[in-house]
Amino acid sequence: MKTTETPAPLPAESGSALPVTKVGLSTKKPPTEKKTEGNVLNAFSHGILVLWAIMVVLPLLWAVMTSFKNDGSIFGSPWSLPDKLHFDNWSRAWTQANMSDYFLNTILVVGGSLIGTLVLGSMAAYVLARFDFPGNRFIYYLFIGGMSFPIMLALVPLFYVVNNMGLLNSIHGLILVYIAYSLPFTVFFLTAFFRTLPTSVAEAAFVDGASHSRTFFQIMVPMAKPGLISVGIFNFLGQWNQYMLPTVLNTDPDKRVLTQGLVQLAVSQGYKGDWSGLFAGLVMAMLPVLAAYIVFQRQVVQGLTAGALK
Repeated sequence: MKTTETPAPLPAESGSALPVTKVGLSTKKPPTEKKTEGNVLNAFSHGILVLWAIMVVLPLLWAVMTSFKNDGSIFGSPWSLPDKLHFDNWSRAWTQANMSDYFLNTILVVGGSLIGTLVLGSMAAYVLARFDFPGNRFIYYLFIGGMSFPIMLALVPLFYVVNNMGLLNSIHGLILVYIAYSLPFTVFFLTAFFRTLPTSVAEAAFVDGASHSRTFFQIMVPMAKPGLISVGIFNFLGQWNQYMLPTVLNTDPDKRVLTQGLVQLAVSQGYKGDWSGLFAGLVMAMLPVLAAYIVFQRQVVQGLTAGALK
């Protein structure tokens, strides 16, 4: 029986490459397809951001522009630029509409409550984040529960509590209520922030003989500055724009805050028709909030992303 012999493969010449057999097809997408998908996604996301910016910025610009018009121009040509800048609208709103008094009352209330909220909230958050003791998690979840409790359900009992304490229609009474209202979110935010800070620095301070209070105020608070600024901006926005609490607990006309003053000014327009003064007062109330966010926007971003960057 004859067999067919298969000739042996010839040896590869020196310097020549052996043929490479492809086992399977590559499933990777060509770089051009990835680049195209990335460009489409970037264009879509940038389009959404531009649309959102237009929706936010245009009403603000329109309110500022309208505050320098007279009443006839507001109704006759609401979308046109003012023929001239009527600064008397601002002076009239500041003096005749008592916006100066409302502005001062708001600064006193928000300033005092913001300082008290940051001091008490940072101390409570530091203890909850760094010390283990019985009831730690229970107290922490109580603060979280306070965030989910609707303030409208507490208005009636809160009114009687503040009235029984003799703090109704007072600046310091409103400050205490604002502090209690803002503490749950402040403790929740700062507890998570203090947990991201390194413990080695505090331990070194304890070894050197520093007390707990000195370690907190001289070491931990400066390290937590981005978080404090972030939560301070959020509390400032919420307390500056608060309307329901002062309406229920502060009925004295001489102690009204800006939100109450703006509502009173808007109601009075049905009889006086001073719409230019109303827009001027509205812009006055917006400017401090915009200025605070523009000045501290970098610190706000650092505070929100500090935990993710560690």
